[in-house]
Amino acid sequence: MSGAAFLDIDRLERVFGGGRTLFGRARPGVHAVREVTLDLRRGETLGIVGESGCGKSTLARMIVGLDRPTAGRITLDGRDLVAEARRDPRALARRIQYVFQDPVASLNPRRTIRAILEAPLRHLRGLDGAARGRRLADLMEAVNLAPEHLDRYPHEFSGGQAQRIGIARALAAEPDLIVLDEPVSALDVSVQAQVLNILDGLRERFGLTYVFISHDLAVIESVSDRVAVMYFGHLVEIGRVADVFARPRHPYTRLLLASVPAPGRAVAPPEEGEAELPDPYHPPPGCPFHARCPRRSDICLTAFPPRDSAPGRADHLSACYHPEGDD
Repeated sequence: MSGAAFLDIDRLERVFGGGRTLFGRARPGVHAVREVTLDLRRGETLGIVGESGCGKSTLARMIVGLDRPTAGRITLDGRDLVAEARRDPRALARRIQYVFQDPVASLNPRRTIRAILEAPLRHLRGLDGAARGRRLADLMEAVNLAPEHLDRYPHEFSGGQAQRIGIARALAAEPDLIVLDEPVSALDVSVQAQVLNILDGLRERFGLTYVFISHDLAVIESVSDRVAVMYFGHLVEIGRVADVFARPRHPYTRLLLASVPAPGRAVAPPEEGEAELPDPYHPPPGCPFHARCPRRSDICLTAFPPRDSAPGRADHLSACYHPEGDD
């Protein structure tokens, strides 16, 4: 794993809505992602976690060029991805690919698997017929599917098989980076393990870099090198998986970890007070986790806290005025 930043995200924001109506009245905007800054090293798997509505999928869509940032910058190997997406979308698609959450819905039901996989080979790699045939055989072998499956349709496959086809489609472009948005959440536990093992093997075999988005902390712990925790569009904690899971700094991270069911452990007690995300049209001042935080104080209402490193762990950052472990 290279120590230099491969993907660099700087103060990224995405606002939906806003502006003014035809009659000049201001319309409220929803800040789905708020000043997210992080980097990703080549060959690394970065896990992104957070409850529904925290901005994980919006961040993923901006990385792959499916959505444009309102502000901020995304660079890959020093090249501006937003500018590249405008100038040459195919060049961006050759470098970054996306694996969707719903494996069956992401595949065209009217096309065979052969046609689905040949599309990126033809349009992104420019391969001729013989080369496409060889590449198709390699792709099916890479995801542990038989060659005869190529002439079947998506509805003839189980969810796990369909997701492996989605992974093969992403691999067809020979990308450097793959963004996986909840790739195993719709699968049975045993099938999840199969898909995760395939992804791990592909990363080693092809030197891939992953952004892995999930709400399942056990999955994130097993596949990731580092983990980023999001809340209400903000990045509130980031660090190596072992550090974040063993010694969480942000109270929200501790709440997430305590909420994971585990054999022999009592279910976490319910939160005191309001346990929902704040109103996105009327965000609270300061730290958005203030109302749910057991460590809150008046300073938390003044401004969003800066990200500071943990003592002795410069790569473990959290955005909290009263981080865990500083007592």
